[in-house]
Amino acid sequence: MSNDAIFALLPLITLSTVILALMLLIAFRRNLALTCGAAVSGCILTLCSIFLVNNTGVPQQVTPLLVVDGYALIFSAMIVMVTGFICVLAYEYYKCRGEQQDEFYLLLLLSCLGGMTLAHSTHFASLILGLELLGVALYGLIAFPSRGRLSLEAGLKYLILSGVSSAFILFGVALLYASFGSLSFSALSAAASAGTNPLFVLVGTGLIFAGVSFKLSLVPFHMWTPDVYQGAPAPTTAFLTTASKGSIFAVILRFFISLDGYQYTTILEGLFWIALASILFGNLLALMQTNLKRLLANSSIAHLGYLLVAFLAASYVGGKALAVEAVIFFLLAYFLTSLGVFGVITLMSTDPDSPDNDELPQYQGLFWRRPIMAMFFSAMLLSLAGIPLTAGFVGKFYILTAAVQAELWVLLGAVVIGSGIGLFYYLRIIFVMTEQPSANDEITMPVVGGWAMATLTLIMLTLGIYPSPIINWVSEIARLMT
Repeated sequence: MSNDAIFALLPLITLSTVILALMLLIAFRRNLALTCGAAVSGCILTLCSIFLVNNTGVPQQVTPLLVVDGYALIFSAMIVMVTGFICVLAYEYYKCRGEQQDEFYLLLLLSCLGGMTLAHSTHFASLILGLELLGVALYGLIAFPSRGRLSLEAGLKYLILSGVSSAFILFGVALLYASFGSLSFSALSAAASAGTNPLFVLVGTGLIFAGVSFKLSLVPFHMWTPDVYQGAPAPTTAFLTTASKGSIFAVILRFFISLDGYQYTTILEGLFWIALASILFGNLLALMQTNLKRLLANSSIAHLGYLLVAFLAASYVGGKALAVEAVIFFLLAYFLTSLGVFGVITLMSTDPDSPDNDELPQYQGLFWRRPIMAMFFSAMLLSLAGIPLTAGFVGKFYILTAAVQAELWVLLGAVVIGSGIGLFYYLRIIFVMTEQPSANDEITMPVVGGWAMATLTLIMLTLGIYPSPIINWVSEIARLMT
């Protein structure tokens, strides 16, 4: 391997080195603050290496397994950024729980490495490797800490269903290999243009999308989502709904564009109905929820349905660049807002003797008891609803623009209706926070966690008010990819 190729892999090498160093640190000295500081420092170093590689010339194919290009680097930066913020928020969550919690950071960085591997994947071998590295670490994160039946139940459910979905993906990969004779995305594209057995391609791609739909919790593969979200610790849920799903969506979009799967109308029709059902059912299921984690779980189903609209819009002639641009910006906005929402739940759940504070009545009168935290929470909820001057509005506007260009009128109507339903249950949470508190108990905001939430809110509002620099960067990445 050449020196240029090794340098291109610097972000992956940096994070892998940090993980090894963190493992040794935990083995020799257990100190949660020290472990958290090392993990956050490792995320900052990895983020710096990403920008360093981005400024020295990309894209570059590194073996048939990985590619280093703008698309992979921006997703890697988003995943690492999310991981760093979760490290900070998790410290406030775990420091008072009275157990040795250092392994959480090791598992979190391993999941981050798996997500970065997926973002760089151009081969099914690296895709499976990244998927399993991400998933195996998540099993432990969801069931962490050891006490509490809900977390163990959630970990077991995710383990079983994730194993089933991985089996679907492997069967689909086997059929594509039987059809194309290769596992490389670029070779699949060349073989597809030369003519192949369409039945194997359709069934294989269908199985891959079925497995991916489990991991993305798209309808009708969504039943596990509310239970796992409710049972998992709040920091883990934040990672699961952002970096985990975002990295999987990134690699599946790269695969489908490389395969030129838009030539298969049967696959597009199936994805159309999955997107429609996810948008409508996800929002309707969230309507009557009083548990915030279950509400946000169903909301995430709808948001992944919105992403599928942009995915399908890439089938429109000449619309691939806009669709990729819409996916990247929407995911960036979704990462920030979902991380902010679960960040508030994390900071509200620092009592070591009780489970997470995720019931809606527990937030009654939050504006009176802790107004700054309530302001952060409200801003993030309004961004999820797509209110103007927030990053969520720009992201949803991208989705609507892609749908209009591709003339996906039914899905466009579903996005509008789903957004209206979503606005209702997001505003309901804000309304509960404005009511008079039922108790006069004070809620303290940890200093470090408060600064993390303030930073997230500032970034989210900046993207909503002045998104031009990010839009220009994302547009250039989308143009080069397509």
